Amino acid sequence: MRISALPAALVLTAATIAGAAAPAAAETPANVVTLDAGLNLHHNTATVTYERVDGAVNSVRIISVDLASGEPDCAWVQWNDPKNTGDGWTNLDSEPSCHGIGLIETLNVVIKAPAGHPLKVRLASYHADGNSVAHKDVAKL
Repeated sequence: MRISALPAALVLTAATIAGAAAPAAAETPANVVTLDAGLNLHHNTATVTYERVDGAVNSVRIISVDLASGEPDCAWVQWNDPKNTGDGWTNLDSEPSCHGIGLIETLNVVIKAPAGHPLKVRLASYHADGNSVAHKDVAKL
């Protein structure tokens, strides 16, 4: 019985092409945290996309922030920065989302903290006539 070499060659070629198209095993998939604060006209939402930094202790790369504020509010996405000596929170987005207008920023910034300091993000919204946080949601990274 004679077996043709052509089908075996096709299988080998297909396997080689498929292997080259596969993503590298070292790539880390992105994580997503959803934040939600306030109700009705004061409903604010944010999505933070991030990934762990390989080989670094307590470090993440913030890929993007998608933020939508409530109608009468201004909202920021912040992280609990151990170097911030004020209230301990540092803005991730360059400007707030205000009065119902959305904001999407691609950041590609690494945030890090000492071992034992839990990395967190928060959605903090302020009423247009105030300067204190009126609504917030906090999530651990």
